[in-house]
Amino acid sequence: MDKLIIASTQKSAGKTCIIIGIANVLKKKIGYMKPFGERLVYRKKRLWDYDNALITDIFSLEENPEDMSIGFDHSKLRYMYDEETTREKILETVNTMKKYRDILFIEGGKNLKYGTSVYLDPLSIARYIDGKLILVISGYNESWIDDITFIKKYIDIVNINFKGIIINKVQDVEDFKLTYLNDIKEIGINIIGIIPYKKELTHFSVGYLSEQLFAKVIAGERGLNNVVENIFVGAMSADAALRNPLFKKKHKLIITSGDRTGMILNALTNDTACVVLTNNILPPPHIISKASDCNTPILLVSSDTYQTAKQIDDIEPLLTKYDTKKIELLEGLVKEYVNIEKITDV
Repeated sequence: MDKLIIASTQKSAGKTCIIIGIANVLKKKIGYMKPFGERLVYRKKRLWDYDNALITDIFSLEENPEDMSIGFDHSKLRYMYDEETTREKILETVNTMKKYRDILFIEGGKNLKYGTSVYLDPLSIARYIDGKLILVISGYNESWIDDITFIKKYIDIVNINFKGIIINKVQDVEDFKLTYLNDIKEIGINIIGIIPYKKELTHFSVGYLSEQLFAKVIAGERGLNNVVENIFVGAMSADAALRNPLFKKKHKLIITSGDRTGMILNALTNDTACVVLTNNILPPPHIISKASDCNTPILLVSSDTYQTAKQIDDIEPLLTKYDTKKIELLEGLVKEYVNIEKITDV
């Protein structure tokens, strides 16, 4: 069984998405674990990591999501396990999966140092299981060159099978190669792939939004799969909104108060993915009926317009099992831009 540790230098570099893309390209029986859980989900008195549940659902894995992590809290893990027992626990899981999986993906935490104090950082795990370490670096900002240089100068990769890096979210791949490829080669880091930034991967569905806001769906339930591509805050008059070019954009989310009936009605006739009504103010019944007829969800929240807009702006557009187009896109990106032969022997 091939064992791949997928880690990153910074948070939200795209580790989980790359794992999904690689797994779909390989089309092998996979296993997955995230030893140190961080994106906690608590439901029906059960606690698990979001990514564990996502991978389980997408690939129909037999394991329970809560069993894919050793723990979630630094203080508890320091009390429960020393380095040797941590190593034994990870090896026990790996050896169990060897019997019926072709490849095992182990996902690191939010960055390379995360989990070091409890012996669950990616470098330690790579040594425990003699796995292949791959680092994902976000090319979305200029700090990527610092990350690469830091890896070369300061990260102890002795006794680790370090395969190289995947640079993700690059705005212009060809320009990136022309400008920086020689510099990276001089640093001496193996490049496995350079993946372009795709705005589609940052969009989220209305259903996902309603869960993140804990909103009440009062109309248009059949449109919960609508995808939000643009956001418009309707804090002005309906006439002023109509004159605003942003209001004419497609697949938009409108955030406004429930008493702005003119704004809501205009939204329902201008290619709107969803309307979020703030201040817990219900609109008149005819508006709810119209939204249901055109399958435009109306979500109701108690916070004011400013707070709601800020909350939506802070939402991380995590992948869900229903995002089939995104999953297909990820497979295509890995197939085109990642050298799979440098990753696995399977």
